[in-house]
Amino acid sequence: MSEISLHRELRDRGYSAPELARLVRSGELSRLRRGAYALPAADGDPVAAHKARLTAVIRQVSDEAIVSHVSAAVLHGLPTWTDQLDLVHLTRDRSGGSKLRRDLRIHGLPIAPDEATRIGGFTVTSLARTVVDLSCLDTLERGVAIGDAALRLGLRDHELAAAVDAGTRRHGIGRARRVCELADVRSESVGESFSRVRFWQWGLPAPVLQLDVRDPRGVLVGRGDFGWPEFGTIGEFDGKVKYGALLKPGQSAQDVLLAEKRREERIREVGWQVVRWTWADLRRGTDLAARLQDAFRRGRDLSA
Repeated sequence: MSEISLHRELRDRGYSAPELARLVRSGELSRLRRGAYALPAADGDPVAAHKARLTAVIRQVSDEAIVSHVSAAVLHGLPTWTDQLDLVHLTRDRSGGSKLRRDLRIHGLPIAPDEATRIGGFTVTSLARTVVDLSCLDTLERGVAIGDAALRLGLRDHELAAAVDAGTRRHGIGRARRVCELADVRSESVGESFSRVRFWQWGLPAPVLQLDVRDPRGVLVGRGDFGWPEFGTIGEFDGKVKYGALLKPGQSAQDVLLAEKRREERIREVGWQVVRWTWADLRRGTDLAARLQDAFRRGRDLSA
């Protein structure tokens, strides 16, 4: 059996409907959607499952549809969230007429020729257009995370701004414009992106990203995710995957934790305040804002 097989193809190869149902029940075959099957995935990765379902959809619908929104994000390698991945998104080049099915949403939106590209055999919305589409539909936090990631993939600021301008009359374009203003190529993770949105919402000063901290001799002591030099404060987002990403060959997680602890100690030794937070702190909000403001006050008092 090929990677993705349609019901009519399996029927032509001698599989009956009861036999297909039995194979699905036994786990020997996975039903991606009505009329489309594949061999079961070994790892249960929701992104891989979405791509398989997308492949099945494209084989079943008109070639005129362009892969868009979260499905385009999957193909571009942009951040996605599990609550988005059950629904495949396509766009037809027309105004209005969105259609929603159980596992498929087809949008009716104008698409200019330069707003589509090819990835792995799919016609898909460009990076800039994908950021705008998702920003119009989703939260500001997710939009900024997607915008940051797109910039890291090579999207230019002016390209994103042009894509926003092209969608001036779209519902949600105000949020997309804010994403364009806040997106920053220096942001290195989704957690950092969400943090910056929170700072903006709380009215805190905008930080310098990936700030180098040096001692009085100019020797590099460490780098902070966020820095407020005017307040002598460094901010660090602690995501669950952060330390795993820092592992070098032969290192253990404990080695990285000790190195991080020493780095923070050295930053404090040269007079900087250090504030750390997690996803839980971002959800609580006001406590983190107060901690940062307290650190700003201490740092300002020390530099006075």
